[in-house]
Amino acid sequence: MKCMIIYDSILGNTERIAQSVAAGLGSGAKAVRVGAADTGALADLDLLVVGSPTLGGRPTPGIKRFLERVAAGGTAAFDTRLTMAFARVFGYAAPRIAEKLEGEGSALRCPPEGFVVKGRNGPLAEGEAERAERWGKALRA
Repeated sequence: MKCMIIYDSILGNTERIAQSVAAGLGSGAKAVRVGAADTGALADLDLLVVGSPTLGGRPTPGIKRFLERVAAGGTAAFDTRLTMAFARVFGYAAPRIAEKLEGEGSALRCPPEGFVVKGRNGPLAEGEAERAERWGKALRA
């Protein structure tokens, strides 16, 4: 299965999740930072996964720009997030990414997924990298 995980990361937490998802997807998967993504290579993918940290309930500006010029078949979306009450008020990036992908005609493989970060700067909550790898394996099905 040929897969690409396009992600943005500010403090490294989302990058770690993207790498774990790629590991779960297997040898045909590649995690690429959004600024280095070649949109021409997306046409041959079996699965596109897009991930971002949550900033004020939204994905990063780089991911928003990427979503403006991408159309893909099978897709999935994830974010890294805080779980404190004030964070829930604004919502999370993954549902917004998924909504944009669906609006561009993509078929979501699963509901958007969130991975928890402890505190504003991290690190990831215990077990989240492993959960991301399991999520990647589930996406293969």
